[in-house]
This record gives sequence, structure tokens and C-alpha cells, in this order.
Amino acid sequence: MSKKAKSWWLRGNVAAEPLIDNWYAWSHLVAPATAARNLTERHLPILESYISNPKAHAAASRAPQLAGGPFVNFKQERVPEVIALRERIRSERRDLIELSTALTELDDLLTHEAHGLSLQPLYERIPQALRGYVELGYDVRNQASFRLIEPLLFRSRYYQRTAQSFALSLIQSDDRPFIFSTPRLDEPQVLHWRQAFDSSAVDELFALKSKPAPLGEIAELLGLSERDESLLNQFVTDREAPVRSRYGGPGLRWSYFGHACVLIESRDCAILTDPALSYPFDGATNRLTSAQLPPAIDFVLLTHAHQDHVLLETLLPLRARIGTILVPKNSAGNLQDPSLKLTLEACGFSNVKELDDLEEVSCGAGVIQAIPFLGEHCDLQVRSKSGYLVKLGGHSLLFLADSRNVAPDIYRHVHQAIGDAETIFIGMECDGAPLSWIYGPLLMRRPDRAMDQSRRANASDYASAISIVEQFGCRELYVYAMGLEPWLNFISSIRYDATSHPIIESNRLVEVGQRRGIFAERLFGWKERVLL
Repeated sequence: MSKKAKSWWLRGNVAAEPLIDNWYAWSHLVAPATAARNLTERHLPILESYISNPKAHAAASRAPQLAGGPFVNFKQERVPEVIALRERIRSERRDLIELSTALTELDDLLTHEAHGLSLQPLYERIPQALRGYVELGYDVRNQASFRLIEPLLFRSRYYQRTAQSFALSLIQSDDRPFIFSTPRLDEPQVLHWRQAFDSSAVDELFALKSKPAPLGEIAELLGLSERDESLLNQFVTDREAPVRSRYGGPGLRWSYFGHACVLIESRDCAILTDPALSYPFDGATNRLTSAQLPPAIDFVLLTHAHQDHVLLETLLPLRARIGTILVPKNSAGNLQDPSLKLTLEACGFSNVKELDDLEEVSCGAGVIQAIPFLGEHCDLQVRSKSGYLVKLGGHSLLFLADSRNVAPDIYRHVHQAIGDAETIFIGMECDGAPLSWIYGPLLMRRPDRAMDQSRRANASDYASAISIVEQFGCRELYVYAMGLEPWLNFISSIRYDATSHPIIESNRLVEVGQRRGIFAERLFGWKERVLL
């Protein structure tokens, strides 16, 4: 049998990095308004800075203390390619550049003209690019602002599927460079696949991990030339990957996959939180990967829209296996809080459900309930954040992700509403990034240094976390969502040692919990636990 006639599987360590105009895609690059602001206030300035001084960028990219900064990780020789990318973006994304400018002009208009009188006359002065897409309004303190009508923006010329593509490559180590400040250019072992995120071809590609196809069919799916077909050989294998069956035992089993990704299974339900999966490769440390997921996942729970919790690189390959994605209800049109539901639907997910605080859905014989998520968003009015209480198999597990207990009275009221939680998972990355790191492109006025450093994306410290532990009377306590796993460095750039504040604070929580008779642990790598 010839190689082309033989059937082949997609290797488990094939990564498909989702890209938008060659930049690694995350939720704020999908939603039109935030995409426009990131383009003009982050991406183009980074490219301009690199073109002006590529040596400085190369040096900064090698400096550990500058990890996660706005530095392009290319040498000077790539300047012509970066110039070409900049010119293509300027040409093909004129609409988004116009939208970003209009958002600035609208903010200026409200700042100078809206002083408590009727806003109706200002509708005629809304920049043309935004007309029909915004509603003006005051808050109860007579401060004027605007509401984006996001469903219309997603149906407008500002949502551009043609900007979307994938970079296919083999992951052969955990040493992936930080991805958010450097666009993807052509590389010898990388295959650029021009395909929109919502395309059914994406599902067909990743179905090849469990259902093989002839090489010619795979090449046709990817639209490959003869030159690219030789590259395709590295992505396929004649060995079928093992398949994990659904849990059929009593009670429940939970499996920690790293960061905030936990699989919870009972006989009749499978739930996955904040999917962020590693890849299997020769020499990899012991870990769980997509091969350890069941064939069908009833619910995916997304806690908030930050890059390490809504990871499209993991979500898109799982799309055909997911029943329902649960997301927090958003604040309906705030620039800094784009709708996760609309974003995911634009990416081809057909069953996305918003949950408001304390709303619940059934999962088999169990229940999933949305829990208020406080803090971690730099004091911005961001509603799209939620913890989740999972009651399944006779047990209760509370997933609070990066929530910070800034108002203990709220969790006191939550406890009165939901009762104790047997197991708590809580994030303790308590030295979060400053306001401008994520939200800088969305701010209409640049914060001064004091403001930027004061308003940080902090998760819980010891005092915040122990208050939650005491409130909910847990018997088991797990610190997670710390970004400790080495395979997450490409999105988090976090490097801890024994003197790091989050390590000291989480060590203290674990030690105090253990002294009080609670089973307490900071998770790392992987763990499985069966609760009977």
C-alpha cells in the first residue's frame, strides 16, 4: 500500500496556533471593538518600535526580567518581513483603524459636551464609523458613557474572518517563546493554514486525532501544494492514540491538567474548567493531555476572558466534543467587557450559555451554579467573570479561579445562599499584572505610574483566601491557576522561585489549612482524585 493510500492520524503534539493578522489570537482580538483598539494601540506601535530599533527588541526578548513585555522576539534580519506585515495590516484593516479612531473621538465628544443635559443632540455628532452601533447614556452620577451594541458589530464590516488563520507546528518541548508580543512569520517547519475559526474544516482536522484519513485527503483539507505536502508528513502518524473512556465509577473523579484546567466526571456527566492543555512529546514530564479527555465533554466552564483562561488554541480543537460552554453574563456593551458568548459563537461554538450570579444548570444528576467572582480585573467594570459550584456524585466543588476576596460580606451572603463547599480550588497569583498590561489599549487616557501599579490583576493572597476557606468550611483545599507549569510560559511568562510573593502566600495557606485538619495542597503538573 502506498503512503498516500494508507490512512494516517494527526499527531497528538500538533499545535494549531490561532492567529489574527499573524498575531496570536485571544478573545479581545476576536471582538471587533477590542480588536480595533489592540490593533492601533498595541500591535502597530510594537511593530513600529521593532522596525525602528530591532537590536533593542532582540536584547529585551532575551532578558528574563523583561519577560512578557512589548518586545518582538526577532533578530534584525526579519525587519523587511515585519515592514511587509505592517503595510498589509494597514491596508487590509482600514475599517478597524477607522473604528478605533471613532472610539477615541466619541469619548472626547462625551467628555467635552455631555454635562448632564439631554444626550439626544449628540447622536448626530457620533463619528460616522460608530453610528448605529452605540447607545449613549448617563450613570446615576450623571457621568456620560456609551454602550456598544455588540451583536451588530459582529455582523458588520468590522468583524473580519479573513484575518483569521492557523499556524500548524509540532510541539517538541515546553520552551515556547512568549507569544503575545511577537507576530507569527513564515518559518521552515510551520504550516500557515488560511482558515477562519468557525470553519467546519477545523473540526475535520482535529477529528484526525481519533479517525484517520489518507494523506491525500488531509493535504486537500489543508489546501497544500506539493512543497507543503512534504511538510505534512511530520504532522501525521500511523499509530492510533489511546482513547480514555468516560468515568463509570461511584461518586466522582477529578483530574488536574495544569493551571485552572480540571476535569470533573461522574457516571453521567463530564465537566472541564478553563481548558488549557499541554501536548505529549518525547521526553515530556509526566502530565495529562487531550488524550486523557473523554470522547464527549458535557460542559466547559469558563471563568473569565483573560488569555490563560479562554485559550482558543485548546478550545477550538475540542469544539466538536463539547456539549455546552457556560460563560459569565457580561455587562452588555462596555468596551472593556466584550461578550464571551458572542465571541465564542463567532468562533463556531453553537451552544454557549450565559449564567448570571447564582443561576444554575443541571448536569446529569448534578448541578452547576455560577458564583460571584470578585477582583482581579484592575477595578474596571468587568462583569464577565464567574466562579462555579459543581455539585456532582454527592460532592460539592467550588472553583473560584483568580477571584480575590475584596469584600468578605459578599461571600458571607453567598455562603448563606449555597451552603458549605466540600472542596475549594482557588488561584493565588497575587502579584498580578498592572492595569495597562491587558487593558492599556482600551483606556482612553493613559494612566500615570501610580494608578497603573495600584490597579493590578491580583488573585487571592493568604488573607483573602483563608477568609474564603473559613467561610465555606471546606475539607479539601487546592491552590491552582498559578501559571506554574512550564508549558504555560508562552502565555504567562511567569517565573517563580521560593522567594516569590505568590509562593510564600500560598505556602502559608497550605500550611495553615493542614494545621486545621484540612487536606491542603498547591497543585502542579497533574493530579487525579476519586471521591466516593
